[in-house]
Parts: sequence; structure tokens; C-alpha cells
Amino acid sequence: MAAKELRAPGTPFSLSFSGSGFLVLYQIGVVQSLLELAPELLKSACKVYGSSAGSLIAAAVVCGISLGKEMGEDGLGVVFYANAREVRKTLLGPLSPKCSLLANIRDVLQCRLPEDSYQMASGRLHISLTRVVDGQNVMVSEFSSKEELIQALLCSCFLPIYCGFIPPSYRGVRYVDGGFTGLQPVSSLEEAVITVSPFTGELDICPRDCPAIFYCFQIFNGSIQISVENLCRISYALFPPSTMVSQLGSLPFALIMSQQDAERSGQVCPTVPGTTLPPR
Repeated sequence: MAAKELRAPGTPFSLSFSGSGFLVLYQIGVVQSLLELAPELLKSACKVYGSSAGSLIAAAVVCGISLGKEMGEDGLGVVFYANAREVRKTLLGPLSPKCSLLANIRDVLQCRLPEDSYQMASGRLHISLTRVVDGQNVMVSEFSSKEELIQALLCSCFLPIYCGFIPPSYRGVRYVDGGFTGLQPVSSLEEAVITVSPFTGELDICPRDCPAIFYCFQIFNGSIQISVENLCRISYALFPPSTMVSQLGSLPFALIMSQQDAERSGQVCPTVPGTTLPPR
């Protein structure tokens, strides 16, 4: 949907953040840019969808979690930088027993989520999960406690073997990465949605690769363009290269990557890292 249509008074719309791995930093830059130019888009989105690491960004939008560094405390962006550095320290990368990616994410969620975050999230935050028993996609949007909300987010981010061998559970049922069955989550094809992804495809805000390549394919209910650049991005999402880690020492790098694409859509502009999103 065009930006001018989204800005029309009374037009209901939603936001959708795809699975992204370590390229979630791209989505952080997009959100901070939206916060600067069009904060009303973040506040007025009737639903905010998220899958895998994108669910953490969706939670940040809905619950007002800091994305950068604020008052001496680490936000989600800082945690992902730390996780990327931790992955690069060992030969096995994220498969090393020394890596504790989900534990780090749990700690920051426990620390930064407001006590009433589950009330903010219920009905507005929609998290994509993949049910272990039958491999079906499940979208959850109701939470009875802060701990239940955290568990749903951890389930959506759990990549088997990569994050461990025993999947976490939500309401007594085990789930794994929501990106397996809902890479770019939405609940209805007729719904007006702004889609955000670090992978090039038929999406609203995403990187732009060679315009001569138009072929996109649908995978895990998401759109991805066939390109060498996208193949590299998929690799970087799971195993950040040393050059990427060295450049991720500050949030402006992620902002530069995302702002150039976001500004082309006419929806966002640059902002300053370390800003907290206002809850609805």
C-alpha cells in the first residue's frame, strides 16, 4: 500500500516484521527511522506482526522496549551486537556450548519489558510460532502474564540445533521458530500491511538489489528475490561475518543500511539511536 494511502485518516493498517536472524539490526534501523518521521504509524498500527527475531522488534513497537542504549541499560540492538560478537569468538559459532543467544535475549526482555507489557501486547502483538507436534503455524496474540509473553517470544526465536535441542513451550505446548511456517506473518491477505524485511522481495521496506532481476519466489509464506545478494544475507543472518561484526560497534551502521531503503519508500527518515518507542 502506498504511503499516502496509509496516511489517509481512518485507514486501518498493520505492521509485519519478518524473520531476520542477526539482520534484525536492519529492522531496528527501520523502526527508529519511523519513530523520527512518522511516529503515528507506530502508534496507530492496529496489529503488529513478528516472526522469529522480527517478533522482538514487533514487541519493541508495541511495548516500548529500548532498541539502543538508554540510561546505561542495554536495549535489544545492543544485545544483538553482543550476540554477534559472541558467535564470532568460537570455531563452532552459534553451535558452541559457550553461546547462550536465547538466554541473553531472555535477560534483556525480563529487564526491559514493563510489568504490564502482556496487557499492552494482548490483541495487538501477533507472534508467529511453529508447533512442533504437527509443524503447523500458530499465531498467538493473547497473554496472561509477562512471563507468558516472554515465552512466546522465545518460542518464535528458537531455531533447532542453532539455539539448542529442547524447544521452549507456550501454554504447555512446544514451539520452534515461527519463520519456518510464517516468515512474513499476516492474518489475512486482504489486510493492509506494511511489510519490513532485511531480504529483497515483493515487500514495502527492504533492500533493493539489481532491478534487472525480477523473479521472486515464495518460501515459508514470505517473498524472497533470487539474487546473489540475498543468498549472502541469508548466510549473514545465521553466521555474521567478521567484517559485519567489526562494523556493528555502533547503531548508526544499521541505520545507514535501513534508512536508504526506508527513505525510498517515502515513509521514514533518519533518527538518533537510543530512543525508546512510545507504547500505544
